[in-house]
Amino acid sequence: MKIRISFLALTAFFLLGTGSAWTHPHIIALSSGEEIAFDDLITDLDQAQVVFVGELHDHEGHHQMQLEIIRALHERGGPLAIGLEMFQSDYQGALDKWVAQEMEELNFLLVYQQNWSLWPLYRPIFMHAREQGIPLVGLNIPREITRQVAREGFASLNPEQLRGMNLKGFACIVDPAYEQFIRRALGLHGHADNDRFTHFCEAQLLWDAAMANNLVNFLEENPDHTLVVLAGSGHAWKYGIPAQLENLAEFDYRVVLPEVRGRIDRGNASVSDADYLWLDFGDEGWQVWE
Repeated sequence: MKIRISFLALTAFFLLGTGSAWTHPHIIALSSGEEIAFDDLITDLDQAQVVFVGELHDHEGHHQMQLEIIRALHERGGPLAIGLEMFQSDYQGALDKWVAQEMEELNFLLVYQQNWSLWPLYRPIFMHAREQGIPLVGLNIPREITRQVAREGFASLNPEQLRGMNLKGFACIVDPAYEQFIRRALGLHGHADNDRFTHFCEAQLLWDAAMANNLVNFLEENPDHTLVVLAGSGHAWKYGIPAQLENLAEFDYRVVLPEVRGRIDRGNASVSDADYLWLDFGDEGWQVWE
């Protein structure tokens, strides 16, 4: 059985391209293994209500890829919104003011820095949303919650911390082969440190489940919109937020991931990971897949 790519952002370091120029796209449809045109990609994405586009956070080419997809979908004319791993849902008011042009960039930057970093790389996307009036949706939860779960487990959370989350039956259930992959990534052996494994697994699943819950809340209030979700590839791939979305509601979705040579690439990716693989990004350098 093939062991798939880990979503463990805290442990998986590897070589990845960091090219700065957006070039002509090469896109593989993983259902067929064939390369398709960018317009064909957009035609299919336009049929979905949720479009997940993965990234390496400090990879400029990936953000250019995301912006090109947003631009092309917006040009199709349907209502569009952008979901963000980069913002906690509690900061939705600031995102609304930014899009409404009721907040200057310097003031918004102070709020942004409370949520994320790397503003120069993300700025073109935020500026495009502001200029075009495209809603921005904060999907994330406070980091202290996921850190607490990683240390003490899901059961340590109190009702206030879980307010607004639909997490009935929440548990860390993964394929046995994938469990062994996680154990190796964490440096665990055999069945030792079961609590450590379970807590870490629960933290990752909670992170994805909470973002899925927040995007469902938006779509239930805005059923006419297509939501483009920008998230680290370990959250955007089908075992991440999309899997949690399927537990909550029935929305047609697509997943587009950038190629990561030696980890998820044209040689090992399958339709179980994503629908489309965006190829060829720059020279190699150390990065984290998050």
